[in-house]
Amino acid sequence: MTREQVEKEMAQYRTIFTVVRLLEAAQVGSDKTLSDYCKCYDFWQKHTQCQNCISAQVLRDHTQRTKLEYMGSQVFQVTAVYREVDGQPCVMELIQQLDSETLIDPENSNRLMDSVTGYHFKLYHDALTGGYNRRYFEDVLKDKTDPAGVAVLDLDDFKLYNDTYGHRAGDMALRTAVEVVRANIRKSDSLIRYGGDEFLLVLPGIERGAFNAKLQRICKKIHAATVPGYSCLQLSVSIGGVMSQPDETVEHAVGRADKLMYQAKNHKNTVVTEDTAAPRASTAAGRENQTRQNILIVDDSEMNRAILSEILGSDYNILEAANGEECLAMLEQYGTGIALILLDIVMPVMDGFEVLAAMNRNHWIEDIPVIMISSEDSDPVVRHAYEMGVSDYVSRPFDASIVYRRVFNTIKLYAKQRRLISLVTSQTREKEKNTQMMVSILSEVVEFRNGESGLHVQHIGTLTQRLLERLTQKTDKYDLPPEKQELIVLASALHDIGKIAIDDKILNKPGRLTQEEFNIMKTHTVIGANMLDKLGIYRSEALVRTAYEICRWHHERWDGRGYPDGLSGDRIPISAQVVSMADVYDALVSKRVYKAAYAPDTAVQMILHGDCGTFNPLLLECLVEIQDVLKEDVTVAE
Repeated sequence: MTREQVEKEMAQYRTIFTVVRLLEAAQVGSDKTLSDYCKCYDFWQKHTQCQNCISAQVLRDHTQRTKLEYMGSQVFQVTAVYREVDGQPCVMELIQQLDSETLIDPENSNRLMDSVTGYHFKLYHDALTGGYNRRYFEDVLKDKTDPAGVAVLDLDDFKLYNDTYGHRAGDMALRTAVEVVRANIRKSDSLIRYGGDEFLLVLPGIERGAFNAKLQRICKKIHAATVPGYSCLQLSVSIGGVMSQPDETVEHAVGRADKLMYQAKNHKNTVVTEDTAAPRASTAAGRENQTRQNILIVDDSEMNRAILSEILGSDYNILEAANGEECLAMLEQYGTGIALILLDIVMPVMDGFEVLAAMNRNHWIEDIPVIMISSEDSDPVVRHAYEMGVSDYVSRPFDASIVYRRVFNTIKLYAKQRRLISLVTSQTREKEKNTQMMVSILSEVVEFRNGESGLHVQHIGTLTQRLLERLTQKTDKYDLPPEKQELIVLASALHDIGKIAIDDKILNKPGRLTQEEFNIMKTHTVIGANMLDKLGIYRSEALVRTAYEICRWHHERWDGRGYPDGLSGDRIPISAQVVSMADVYDALVSKRVYKAAYAPDTAVQMILHGDCGTFNPLLLECLVEIQDVLKEDVTVAE
């Protein structure tokens, strides 16, 4: 179109629209417009280009776009149309005020304003936490160059919250952390959920000291916070913070803060800023090595090693090896002190695939990530590398930014994995500890009713453990891996749980039981087994199944003359056989209301002679072989 043609078109539009203006490409977003009606920003009472500027978008994709803008109680419809005027790209803006005489009746104007406001909120806010979202960062913040404190916050072990307690717990943890941060920042500050459990914090115009203090306070407050409904969760956050430099964009500052956040991740519940990170970089090498991670570069080309060192050396300690043998020697020396290996394929002495084979044999590949860097990029080679456990594959020639980002992301991923494993292990141990505690409490209740010293349960556990250890040394006849042995030892504490239902007069009778009383006493085996069998969803648990075997059959005898079912030989579960011998031995060497204690040697002889029924010959051999050890392990109360 010519200038004359576009002016005629605009004259026609002015009969319809409140404002019609033509902007050249260089004038979009500028305060210099072709319309005398207003300046671009002044019309909208703004001082910068709209972040969702449809005119800029139209110039880019040569289309037509429409949006709603609002000022106070006024709402405007803005349409941007692409035009070429005398061969130059332009945008024609058609602005129409919406009022009661056009589209909005007075009764519905407030509703429309609420709708427009709500749309704007949803566009730039995270639905879960209510903070700003990544779109807000991309549209509004990333290109700003105003002085500001910029921080990256990452919630520690967040994936574990979801995996262990469910996504509802994870969501509540995020909300709690966000509420803490909001309570400790100004209205002018911006909190953005950048992705998952990672947040950005932009604090404009803040002084360095106040910025550092605020981050420390946020870190402490989050750690002290209680997650509603999940008091077992202990929140912590890793924070990296920087002060923006002159003319530096927020996006660039976020990149620097992200590196410091990763340093904080090495310790968790920590804040690392430029002020705290700088001294580490200037200290002696020994102290620096404690804060900087080691990367091993394995390549026969000195030039390639130099290039990679240049890319990574500012943030990591660089180790070098010229071939596979030197690499393995480094691994022997440093072990998991190496955070990542950059490995070439084609090398003299020992190539990259031979290194990977050795790492798999020694299980190093499970703890140390490997990024293969090679000019060999054919599909079979790459596929083989991944099959052997490499985390990533980068082809030469190097792209510095890509290499750095892949190294950074891989190390970060493995660090999170190690923390998760550590946390899961810790929680598993805590669960086992709690289980042991509850079993001990329950068994002590039984022993208290039985008038025993309180050491019987402890003795049974010790004796069972010693017998199992010796039995597995003598024979592989029984399937008794370490985890099953631990289960039997734990379950042994419940062997007499059925006695809780036996009358005290019988349970603690000082003299010999009558036949009728003895028959009642024998029912504790079945009672205990039935109690465990009625545990509903827990009855299939390994601990409960093992405890059932022990409860019901620990009074069975090798010759079939025991009770309650008259089982013989190896029809009796080995768990019940071992606990049975442990129970008899402790009963003999301990004082009871109806008898004095026997000496350990005497007790062993009585068991061997069949005074207490018959036992598995293998277990009898075990008892003889460990009898001296048992004298030290089993302390009998006087």
